[in-house]
Amino acid sequence: MEKPIEHYWMKRLQDLKESLEVNNFEVYITGNRAEAQRIVLEEILPKTGAKTVSWGGSMTFMDTGLYQVLKDNPKLEVLDTFDKNLPREESMELRRKALLCDLFVTGTNAVTEDGQLVNLDMIGNRIGGITFGPRHVVILMGRNKIVGDLDQAMDRIKNYVAPTNAMKLGMKTPCVGTSFCEECSSPSRICNTWTITEKCFPKGRVKIVLINEDMGL
Repeated sequence: MEKPIEHYWMKRLQDLKESLEVNNFEVYITGNRAEAQRIVLEEILPKTGAKTVSWGGSMTFMDTGLYQVLKDNPKLEVLDTFDKNLPREESMELRRKALLCDLFVTGTNAVTEDGQLVNLDMIGNRIGGITFGPRHVVILMGRNKIVGDLDQAMDRIKNYVAPTNAMKLGMKTPCVGTSFCEECSSPSRICNTWTITEKCFPKGRVKIVLINEDMGL
């Protein structure tokens, strides 16, 4: 067999797609980040008819290039919660408004093989948008987010995603020094609210773009 690694991951993604569709998510498989961008812009965005768009923190979203493309779209009203020039109170207010947008784009910390999304947030605007508010949600997800079950998902998030993210953000938490969760009470703690999304409701509200690359944390 030629390209066995590529074949392996495509098989994993196809199996995951089936599990997610059983759970009422709308699912796309893409070969790379450029194709993921095209799917969102040419297929998902027109179908939603979205006029307002916003996002929650996601390295995968940034790495697809969609952040800048959506910002530059003159037909969209963009609530840019990533704007570092905004004062904190204004930034928080924008995050609240983003929960009422037409299209919310973000990533996920982990996905189980039976099609459950698992996420852990500091503020909660990202998981809030996934759960309720925006009319449509797009979740961009690299193949590295796949885990066997909920226990593996939580372990991945607590002992890899959260410490690495804390390092990236320059937080002063114990995990920055140890590289794994210390169940801290730090004021900079980024692990505050869990969500497990077992099924999408209403059906098709959450659109998942599976990317056959390692992306994000």
